[in-house]
Amino acid sequence: MSKKPVYLFLFDGYSDWEPSYLIAELNKSDKYQLTTFSLTGDSVKSVGGLRIMPDAALADVKPVLAEIIILPGGDAWEEKKYREVIPVIKDFDRLNKKIAAICGATLLLSDMGLLNNVKHTSNADFYLKKFSEVYNGEQYYVQQPAVSDRNIITASGIYPIEFAAEVFRALNVMDDHTIEKWFQLFKNGIWVE
Repeated sequence: MSKKPVYLFLFDGYSDWEPSYLIAELNKSDKYQLTTFSLTGDSVKSVGGLRIMPDAALADVKPVLAEIIILPGGDAWEEKKYREVIPVIKDFDRLNKKIAAICGATLLLSDMGLLNNVKHTSNADFYLKKFSEVYNGEQYYVQQPAVSDRNIITASGIYPIEFAAEVFRALNVMDDHTIEKWFQLFKNGIWVE
């Protein structure tokens, strides 16, 4: 059985800690193939200075074959950069595939109108209002670390562990008991048998 692609978009200045817990576990999965991509397939440098060579370019992304696209945060989203990724995200949405965004990446989903009728979170509701001219989903904003609704997963940038747990649930990477054990270990330093 072949593994389903799980795409992670990387760009200059992406917040490297935000997908870190998530990708470590996905990379171990026997169900999914973590595939990183940048716009051109060329190397990128994270905000922490890590030089990364992605697996693919944007043109290589195949939403119809994939399970999810993961969008980390970074100042680029506030600066309205990397809009070239929007058509691919629209394909994921049209196909009812999962879209996971953390921190500033929630601005991109907001700018696309994807947060106007699903429960969601971000760094703050005023953050979305400040940086997104088309955001009008205030009634769906939830003050939680991470939120899943339909095919959209969102999280605040200070909650990468909660973000990872929501993605694990959405993809059935682990059973609920194992996710809770994982969460307690990495969030609270507690090992539960």
